[in-house]
Amino acid sequence: MKSYAVALALTVSAPALAVGQLPRDVVPVSYDISVSPDAKTLAFKGQERIAVDVREATRTVTLNAADLDITTATWDGKAVPVKLDADAQLLTVTLPAPATPGRHTLGFEWRGKINRSAAGLFAIDYTNADGTPARMLATQFEAPDARRFAPMWDEPAFKARFTLSTVAPAGQLAVSNMPVASITKNGDGTQLYRFGESPVMSSYLLFLGMGDLERKTVMAGKTEIGVVTRRGVSAQGDYALAEGKRLLAYFNDYFGQPYPLPKLDMIAGPGSSQFFGAMENWGAIFYFENELLVDPVRTSQSGRERIFTVVAHEIAHQWFGDLVTMQWWDDLWLNEGFASWMEGRASADLNPSWGAEATEVTATREGAMSLDATAATHPVIRPIENVTQISEAFDSITYLKGQAVIGMLESTLGRNKFRDGIRRYMAKYKYGNTVTDQLWAELAAASGRPVAEIASGFTRQGGVPLITVAGATCRAGTTTARLSQGRFGLDAASKATQTWQVPLVLATVGGARATTTSVSGPAPQAVSVRGCGPLVVNSGQGSYARVQYDEPGHAALVRGYQRLPLLDRLGLMGDDFALAAGGYQDLSRYFAVTGQVRPNADAFEWASVAGGMSTLRSLFRGTPLLEPLRARTRASLGPVLGRIGWEQRTGEPARVTNLRETLVASLGAAGEPDVVARARRYVAGLAADPTAIPPAIRSPILSTFAINSTAADWDQLLALTEAERSPVAKNRFVVLLGVARDEAVARRALALLRTDKITPPQKASLLRSLANAHPDVAFDWAVANRTLVDSFVEESSRAGFIPSLGAGSTNPAMPAKINALAEQQPAAARGGAMRALTAISVRKAAADQLRPATARWLGVGG
Repeated sequence: MKSYAVALALTVSAPALAVGQLPRDVVPVSYDISVSPDAKTLAFKGQERIAVDVREATRTVTLNAADLDITTATWDGKAVPVKLDADAQLLTVTLPAPATPGRHTLGFEWRGKINRSAAGLFAIDYTNADGTPARMLATQFEAPDARRFAPMWDEPAFKARFTLSTVAPAGQLAVSNMPVASITKNGDGTQLYRFGESPVMSSYLLFLGMGDLERKTVMAGKTEIGVVTRRGVSAQGDYALAEGKRLLAYFNDYFGQPYPLPKLDMIAGPGSSQFFGAMENWGAIFYFENELLVDPVRTSQSGRERIFTVVAHEIAHQWFGDLVTMQWWDDLWLNEGFASWMEGRASADLNPSWGAEATEVTATREGAMSLDATAATHPVIRPIENVTQISEAFDSITYLKGQAVIGMLESTLGRNKFRDGIRRYMAKYKYGNTVTDQLWAELAAASGRPVAEIASGFTRQGGVPLITVAGATCRAGTTTARLSQGRFGLDAASKATQTWQVPLVLATVGGARATTTSVSGPAPQAVSVRGCGPLVVNSGQGSYARVQYDEPGHAALVRGYQRLPLLDRLGLMGDDFALAAGGYQDLSRYFAVTGQVRPNADAFEWASVAGGMSTLRSLFRGTPLLEPLRARTRASLGPVLGRIGWEQRTGEPARVTNLRETLVASLGAAGEPDVVARARRYVAGLAADPTAIPPAIRSPILSTFAINSTAADWDQLLALTEAERSPVAKNRFVVLLGVARDEAVARRALALLRTDKITPPQKASLLRSLANAHPDVAFDWAVANRTLVDSFVEESSRAGFIPSLGAGSTNPAMPAKINALAEQQPAAARGGAMRALTAISVRKAAADQLRPATARWLGVGG
């Protein structure tokens, strides 16, 4: 209890309030909440008693509420009036006289609604194996949606203890953050569940779920780990259960603080969301089924790896986010960036053959820089003033750049000292709230390094550093060169001068030792490293930066490509493509590097080559270069697939299995006749045997079929969708209904959006998939049917959803359309439109930059 009291003191001694935050004169200490949901009518009733601490005498108490009909409010047992500001989502209680400092009790009764998409208390509709309809209830409160469940101080700094009770139908299972304290049978056959009191935690971490569910458990030390699923599929949770046990032990050791709750449940929901795949509710992590359950007849190796990393991410959150929580949403990256990095660290340590470090280079870094090098970027630590901005903060800057910066700091400080700093941070701030500088202080104390000086440039300003390398020369066994630091950008706005302190590792190809240094500013800086092979800057790819070599330096790396470590091969490819797209160098450099990739090269190299070809096909969609690019894709990747074969071999490396998926998908998208024919044969067999497609190639076979579908093929796909009983498989089929290359075929999906044949989340997913293939069709339809679209898009995503549909358009008229839509929105809600406009501009600029070299490479006119 002492640690809880300390945490509360830390919480209320917060920094100055940001715009949009609640006052601190009254703070919650504990909530006792009871709800009675009616799943059939999509409504619920609730009541609560909140123990509050009045810090300063006041006649008004302000907290959050949204979509709640408050029927009763009391202060110390006496009725008091309330006023709900629906737009601000604020509930104000007016007291008859100023409340005296100290403890008081605030009470409410209310009626609320159960949503059809993931906000507040929501319903997940699915079909049982016998064809009967079923409905599960669950909650999703991050970021600002606990207020849709009960009146609360719905901000992360207001940590409090929670006791939750609920009424569940007979035979149904209810689950929450804490173990069940009691179950009482009511006279009408329903069950009253009462759960144990939680430690102090933020409101967005509270959870309630119920339905026709079953729970399977294992013990991990003193902690009970459970998987909760719809009835009949709990065996599909065995993989997550086993990996969760490994991960809990790993994180207990890494953080130096044992997991503090008595149980850790992982709850699988048979639905989907436009906004998230899993949520780290403390002790009751919620996942959609595809992120947790392994279906032995459908889940591929990449699917298993995805499940492992998502489970790792969410369990890491039980410390970074739950035990220690950011003070306010501007430091969201402390939660998400670290959990994203931790999933990779755990994967690398527990499953080294998967190549997590290579994924960091090819996916994490590239994903972050693709936004960070544009006008749409923002600092990792960004001001948050309203609900819309909170939702917009969940982006690739927060997750992926945050992950890359954490990885860079570990590389710079050293793995052991970095971990020691994290342990200090966890021990000092457990059950409390923090800001980024408190993390830097503990890392600095553990390492003796000026962490804030290094990290602030990467977290308090947007943008990507560019390191230029010139004049590499070797004399007497030592290579010297000149390095300077600029800014890499994909558009003019992102090329403005900025300074970072960039930590770097330098090495020579074949050299025995590496050298560490730091580069800052445009003035050339002399560096030296032992060895006379080609100079590699950012060796190991640990730093968050692009690297551009002068012509002799780059030519030397091309000649020495086969001797480069894998991560540096991948980094060179990524940098060369991006530098060409940004206009810093010609794309011929990239083609020179990929020309060195041998048929038996590492699977990650060929996956990177396939990714580059996919990007080029996307950039030149609808142009004369598309068909030659598709032909080159078939010619380049077909022999690689031929070498590794269609069949998964016993004992083959995971990365080879994953490469097969990539190759089949790439060749299918490029219209390879043999792949398309195989896809049609496989899909034809699904009507009689749902397991006709081997799991290792199921996903790319289905995508190949859907992309190349005719009207008859689309009808076949629709029939499979309607007959499917697996929620995960059905969601996948729904998405595929919108991806046909033939626009007339793809348009047929629009009719489904007006029906009840698919759920609201599935409608959003279908419209998104249509936009990926035909952005103008999807955008124009959404604008013309805006009320309908808003009905199936989660409220937190609405402001940016329709603008984002047009982001892939090459139509010159699209920017004006998006601007016209944005002008109808409040200024604070235009972030999605701005990102869409930036994406269109960057795509056009990249296509213009890359067109001449691509045409020369293909041997055609541009």
